[in-house]
Amino acid sequence: MRARFNQSFKIQAVEKALSRAEGISLAEMAKSLGVGNSTLSKWICKSRNQTLDRVSNEKLSTVSGVACEKRPQDWTDEEKLNLVIRCGSMSEVEINQYCREQGLYAHHIKQWKDELANGVMTNKQAANTAENRRLKLENKALKKELNRKEKALAEAAALLILQKKANRLWGYDEDDSP
Repeated sequence: MRARFNQSFKIQAVEKALSRAEGISLAEMAKSLGVGNSTLSKWICKSRNQTLDRVSNEKLSTVSGVACEKRPQDWTDEEKLNLVIRCGSMSEVEINQYCREQGLYAHHIKQWKDELANGVMTNKQAANTAENRRLKLENKALKKELNRKEKALAEAAALLILQKKANRLWGYDEDDSP
């Protein structure tokens, strides 16, 4: 029998899949969500085409009278710390239930806990990360340009060699001077 997923679950699954960590494949993400890989891919495709209907904002904005559905990246450091402290004494089941109410996944809590344990990135580190990203993009563009110029140079050299060979075989044209 086919499993039925509600619209809210589909939207959250797509958002989670699109914001997954770098080393996690789409197939692994689908397996962790309990959804088929092709099903998750179809949902992502529909969301990109904007045919995956959004649940109304009113329905998403309140669950049990509590404001929720705030994206994980929208949480402030203070809110993250409070949530990690609150979840510290809860069991795994209670954490999952609480996360559902807040519009989060349990892995967000674990990630925030690790970040807090290792120290949250400072603004200077974030600026360095942005600078590194900019430099990587610039490096990539320069390599692409260098590759293009190397190909053009190789083509010009090949044409020169062919011209010399042709002149040796057939001699110089009257328009060409030696």
